[in-house]
Amino acid sequence: MAVDPSLYPSLVWFVRIARHSSITKAAEEGEVSRAALSQHLKSLEQQLNVRLLNRSTRSMSLTEEGQRLFDVLTPAIESVDRAVAEVGESQAEPSGVIRINTSRVAARLLLEPKMESFLARYPKLKLELILDDGLSNIISSGMDAGIRLGESLAEQMVAVPVTPPISMAIVGSPEYFAKHGTPETPDDLLHHNCLAFRFTSSGIIDRWSFTSPDADKRVLVFEPKGNGVFNDDESMLRAALHGVGLIQHLDLCVQQYLAEGSLVRVLQSWCKPFPGFFLYVPSRAQMPAKIRALIDFLVEQRGEFEGG
Repeated sequence: MAVDPSLYPSLVWFVRIARHSSITKAAEEGEVSRAALSQHLKSLEQQLNVRLLNRSTRSMSLTEEGQRLFDVLTPAIESVDRAVAEVGESQAEPSGVIRINTSRVAARLLLEPKMESFLARYPKLKLELILDDGLSNIISSGMDAGIRLGESLAEQMVAVPVTPPISMAIVGSPEYFAKHGTPETPDDLLHHNCLAFRFTSSGIIDRWSFTSPDADKRVLVFEPKGNGVFNDDESMLRAALHGVGLIQHLDLCVQQYLAEGSLVRVLQSWCKPFPGFFLYVPSRAQMPAKIRALIDFLVEQRGEFEGG
C-alpha cells in the first residue's frame, strides 16, 4: 500500500524531533514554530493510529513503534538529503580548498606543471599540496585527495588512473656511456656507478627490479652501490645529467631528457610496466564539485601522456 504523500513532511519532522528528543530544538533547527511541529506530530500519530513518542513536561522518548519507524526513516531521509545536495553541487562552480597528499615526484610530474592552467580554469579554487613520500591515510589526516602509484593504494579507496601504465627507466648521460660502455644485461650493472635513492619515510634504499624479456620472466633484484645516495629525485636526476652515474627513475619523468638526447635509456626490455599514478578519494558519495573538477582535469592530462 502506497504512503499518502501528504504524510511526507510530517515524517521528516518526526525524524528531526526524535533525533533531538525535543520539539523545541527541532523547531529551532528547522526555523519553524514549536506549535507547527506539535501539530505535525499529532497529525502523523492520528493518521497512523499509533503513538510514536512518549511526552511529558520534562522528557520525550520513542515508543517501540516510534523507534521502529525512526530506524527505517533515518537512512532513507539521509539518502534523499544526499541526492538533493549532489544535484545542487553539480550545478555549482567549483570553489574552496583542495588538500592533496602526494609524493614529491607525483607533484612535480602531475601538479606543478599544470597548476597555473588548473587554477585559471577554476578561479575560486585553491590547492594545498602536502608532499609526503610515505603512505598516508587521507581520511584520518583530513585530506580531500591523494596521488600515489597504483601498487601502493589501499583497497577501500576510490581510485582514478591519471597516467598510463609506467615503467622504471635506467638512464645515464651520453658522456657517461662513452666513458664506461653500455650495459646489455642487469648483471653488467655490477661494473657501473649506479646511484641510489633512499626513501625519506623508511630510510630504505630503493632496489632496482628487472624481469627477463624471455619466456622464463625471471625477476632480478639489484641493490645500487655507487658513489652517490640521494633522498630527492631532482638532485639524483641532475647528477645523472652531469655524467656522475646511472640512475633508476620513472619513465614519464625522463621523457623530456630522452627526447632531447641529454639522457640515454638502457635495459628497457628488462623493465616491466606497472600501474601508473592514481588520484584517490575516500568515497564517490557526495563528491564535491571541486573534487570532480580535479579528477576531470587530471584525466585530461593523462591523454597528453598517452599522446606523448
